[in-house]
Amino acid sequence: MPASFDSIRTEHGAVRDAVGRFDISHMSEVVVRGPDAAALTNRLTTNDVRELEPGDAQYSCILNDEGVILDDIVVYRYPERDGYLFVPNAGHGEQMATRWEERASTLEFDATVEDRTEETGMLAVQGPDAVEAVESVTADSVADLSQFTARRTEIDGVSCLVARTGYTGEDGYEIVFPAADSETVWAAFDGIQPCGLGARDTLRLEAGLLLSGQDFDPDSEPRTPLEAGLGFVVDFEKPSFVGKAALRELEETGVDEQIVGLRIEDRAIARHGYAITDGDDEVGHVTSGTMSPTFDVPLALGYVDTEYAADGTELGVEVRNQTVDATVVDQRFLNTLEADT
Repeated sequence: MPASFDSIRTEHGAVRDAVGRFDISHMSEVVVRGPDAAALTNRLTTNDVRELEPGDAQYSCILNDEGVILDDIVVYRYPERDGYLFVPNAGHGEQMATRWEERASTLEFDATVEDRTEETGMLAVQGPDAVEAVESVTADSVADLSQFTARRTEIDGVSCLVARTGYTGEDGYEIVFPAADSETVWAAFDGIQPCGLGARDTLRLEAGLLLSGQDFDPDSEPRTPLEAGLGFVVDFEKPSFVGKAALRELEETGVDEQIVGLRIEDRAIARHGYAITDGDDEVGHVTSGTMSPTFDVPLALGYVDTEYAADGTELGVEVRNQTVDATVVDQRFLNTLEADT
């Protein structure tokens, strides 16, 4: 997928106002099957896989023993057969498949793990008109799918898993199919604006969604779900999972830093790594920033000392050797800024 097909603003606007399509086949896909598939996946993710009925999906995290996020994923329970599909971020398929295999061997779990990234294609159709667009090409209706559910159907003769999920802040679907049929599925949506990585990034940032490798990374930006605002995908009531003890301790002591949304009050874009200050001292740093195509104001995500994390806190961001004003706001910018307009 290129950075853009047309302009980022055109593609972004298509998704916010109507519908756009993304080839997201760069994402990884790992399949877990067998009698202990659920138990194995539950040990290695923060959410509770046992809650998934056939056709259900859930957002979750993979942690190391210290509770640091290795990746965020969506886990699907197949609607028509036993087993699970989970989708790590690009380039992480082999690593996560190996992690599952090693844990299965250690625990003597009866489960098979297969990295299916190279054999799998994935397409996203997102926007207010996405339901109509996808409904018009599927053999079976998918309009009644609720958020984070999936159904097996066909598109132009190709067997597809169609899920009501996405990464844009809009309604829509993500569609999984054999990679050999990618051109057929893509062509079924001819006439819909193709979108690239640039618009995917501005859309997800406006929705306050995190980017693996940038807003968290086990090496360059080691963060726990409690720091990254992802505590809602941590189920402390389920049996032991990797990183649980570390998170329990952190939950009791509290985090020193946490992620916040920033509305930049000047016409300056806060880039990754820029310092956040309280006027005198550095109190955090930016992880993602852009000029919002929807609201025409600069927005950013970043980590700050917890005492500065309350909505409405006035801070500064160091942009090209000058300090620009910024205000802490709810990172779900689509809701926050829409209410202000």
